[in-house]
Amino acid sequence: MKNIGFLSFGHYQAVEGSLVRSARDALMQSIELAVAAEEIGVDGAYVRVHHFATQLASPFPLLAAMAARTSTIELGTGIIDMRYENPLYMAEEAAAADLISDGRLQLGISRGSPETALRGYESFGYVPGEGRSDADDARAKTEIFRAAIEGAGVVRANPQMSREAGLLSIEPQSPGLADRIWWGSGSRQTAKWAGEQGMNLMSSTLLTEDTGVPFDELQAEQIRIYREAWAEAGWATKPRVSVSRSILPIVNDQDRYYFGLKGQVESKDQVGHLDGGLARFGKTYVGEPDKLAEELANDAAIAEADTLLITVPNQLGVDYNAHLLESVVTLIAPQIGWR
Repeated sequence: MKNIGFLSFGHYQAVEGSLVRSARDALMQSIELAVAAEEIGVDGAYVRVHHFATQLASPFPLLAAMAARTSTIELGTGIIDMRYENPLYMAEEAAAADLISDGRLQLGISRGSPETALRGYESFGYVPGEGRSDADDARAKTEIFRAAIEGAGVVRANPQMSREAGLLSIEPQSPGLADRIWWGSGSRQTAKWAGEQGMNLMSSTLLTEDTGVPFDELQAEQIRIYREAWAEAGWATKPRVSVSRSILPIVNDQDRYYFGLKGQVESKDQVGHLDGGLARFGKTYVGEPDKLAEELANDAAIAEADTLLITVPNQLGVDYNAHLLESVVTLIAPQIGWR
């Protein structure tokens, strides 16, 4: 395990107990948590992207603000739903945010996940053509986006204005960003595709298939299939793989108050129906640090990955989540091979 980061969904709601009551709270606290995480020694600060929900939505202004307040921590998304994106405008925004960060951006993108809106991307003006699916469009946009951030010409020049006759690329360009694109995969099939395409792999606490084996074993198989596809495609660089986990160490009475009961009812995989098929959800890791270190050391997918993203309960505020992250990196992470 080389890297440990946090992943925040950026929930906000004006309800009892929430310390994140508005969209401004969610944005500002995301910035402050990135600053705190960098001071603790965490390697990455990642944010989820949801539309039509009381959660974080437009990532690039936030990532740029996080970049301006930090200097070493990786900044990323997990994930951007490409069904909603204009790939060339996104390429400009991504390059600008990456330049502000001095090359620390790690962009997770994908076809998207189940959401609150029905075909929400269509309300953004992106309606799949006849015979095409939303997944087809997401992959096509990904191809355009990746070409654009690599400097490919995407539009004919106006000779009267540019004194050129060829194709123009988007500006700005941020060298190296193309190697820091991750595909969020929920199945073995999409992981294979990501490896063939030469993107890093991001796998969460949800897999949109179930073979009857424990979640970590199915995810480990997904990662091995991805690495095999990467090798067979002949990519020269070494791929990165991240997995997400809900990890809640109990080290004081406040932790016990928040999560003591959760440890009794959610410490096992869950299987349910999602998008018309079976899906397997990974368990929540709750308990004393030594117990969690032993369980995480035996997690087959964590052993296969190089990056672990800890999903944080962001509505409990910056101070509590900084405490949670510090508990993980000081009491648990060294026992599972970090640093």
